[in-house]
Amino acid sequence: MAFESFGAFLNMGEHGLYVWLAYGLAALVVLFNVLEPRYLAKQLVKDHQRKLRREQA
Repeated sequence: MAFESFGAFLNMGEHGLYVWLAYGLAALVVLFNVLEPRYLAKQLVKDHQRKLRREQA
């Protein structure tokens, strides 16, 4: 699909708002799916270290 200008590309034939919101929402979901497990893994390690320190004391 070819567009006459960059503005026409962004407008997507009067559907630009829907298209770009959908892309943005999809990007947020992907980002969340990448970052959340990393955060939970770090939290799990911290909790485990805290538990080990408590047991040693």
